[in-house]
Amino acid sequence: MMIKTILLSAAAMMSLSGLAFADDSKDLAQELTNPVASLISVPFQANWNHGIGPDDGDQTYVNVQPVIPFKLNEDWNLISRTILPITSQNDIAGKSGNQWGLGNTQQSLFFSPSKPTHGIIWGVGPIAYLNTASDPLLGPEKWGAGPTAVVLTMKGPWTVGILANQIWSFAGDPKESDINQAYFQPFIAYTTKNAWTFNLNSESTYYWDTGEWSVPFNAQVSKLVHFDKQPVSLAVAARYWAHTPEGAGPTGWGARATLTFLFPEKK
Repeated sequence: MMIKTILLSAAAMMSLSGLAFADDSKDLAQELTNPVASLISVPFQANWNHGIGPDDGDQTYVNVQPVIPFKLNEDWNLISRTILPITSQNDIAGKSGNQWGLGNTQQSLFFSPSKPTHGIIWGVGPIAYLNTASDPLLGPEKWGAGPTAVVLTMKGPWTVGILANQIWSFAGDPKESDINQAYFQPFIAYTTKNAWTFNLNSESTYYWDTGEWSVPFNAQVSKLVHFDKQPVSLAVAARYWAHTPEGAGPTGWGARATLTFLFPEKK
């Protein structure tokens, strides 16, 4: 019910695209498709999945994902990207009942040139996997780290690129399996003149120790609007799980709704 309410609310607000928005809305909407843009943004991303585990459990979680750029000098920026999940789930590990609370946090730092390199925008840096879960069923009791990178190009209304990272665990509960996984997020987005953006991506994870993939595809539409002078992006998406580790899920279709507050530099 929670995800349904979020989706309906987001759709209703997106229909109010007649709300006044600035002339630069199209540029701002496209800038949001760049993971290492020099733009402060605070997304609240609600997700719903089902078919998890042996009893086909359900899971709803909201990722709080602040993106904060720092100007190091005239040539380089440092982009901080955080993902903190707040999760509610039911029977995801057999008949485990309900859990609610914080999941584990991922903190990425990208060192990125302030200007594109021959039309290519890129960033590299470290990612940290932090044991912030309030319940062992909301995230493994492990600490991890590794490298992360993003590369993309923006031509006309199009944005095409890929974000990737690799995480190895180095500490935590020795009874739990070590983390050794690679993440790949290829994406393509098209932004219209009236600040609608259509985005297709995959958020695939490869588990090196088991040789298995988790492959969801997301098809998203978003609209940049202004509430008074505050730019806000409203997005809804459908997700299809093309492949997951056997018996672990999720399976079939899922959904996503995102509310993003943007704080562009004042000109």
